[in-house]
Order: sequence, then C-alpha cells, then structure tokens
Amino acid sequence: MTDNIVLTTGVYDLIKDHLRRKQTTIQEEEILLEQLKGAKQVLRKELPTDVVTINSQVRIKDFSNNQERSYQFVPAALEKMKKGKFSILSDIALATVGNKVGDVVTWPFKDGEKKLEILSVEALA
Repeated sequence: MTDNIVLTTGVYDLIKDHLRRKQTTIQEEEILLEQLKGAKQVLRKELPTDVVTINSQVRIKDFSNNQERSYQFVPAALEKMKKGKFSILSDIALATVGNKVGDVVTWPFKDGEKKLEILSVEALA
C-alpha cells in the first residue's frame, strides 16, 4: 500500500462526508481516517494517471481467490453494479481509492479481510 494516498479534493470531501454519516464499519472508519490524515490532496489535473479515483476503470486482483476483475468507479448517483459501475463510496472503491497501480491493499470487507492488488487504472471517457 502507498504510504500516503493521493486524492482529489472532491473525493477527499466525499469520503469525509461518508465517514461523518457513519456509513462505514468501525474497522473501515479507522483505516480511512488514518489514510485521510496523511493523504495528499491535489487538483484533478494534477492527479497521477495511475491513481485510483472517481470516473476510472480499475483492474484489481483478489488474492483470496486469485481472480482479476474490472470495476468502474463512478459518482454514487450513477452506480449500476450489474453493469460493473460501482460508487466511489462502495467498499471496493474505498479499499483502493488514492492508491496506485502496483499497490497491494488489505481491506476488512463484510465477508472477511481481503488482499487486493491494483493492476491498472484508466480514466473513463
């Protein structure tokens, strides 16, 4: 995992608001608060292209089942999980947002802790 995650100010604010509304588990909240403390906030145009963010297609490897899967991380209002569009505030997005390609993260999902590797990030058109 990256020492300090990199977030746009907009995504940073979305996560802070999500935490204020108590929309996460205690474990997730602890991890997110710690990440936000050290997060580097940047403007969208300054965000490195290999960092997971909103409006991006992200390929992730799940080490628990050795499967690779692509996700589109979109604004919450555009979430359509059956079409592979996940809210930036979904568990999988919160686990990886702000991290970059090659990072391996461990996250306490509802069905147990998982170790994930970010394989690729592409901006959605």
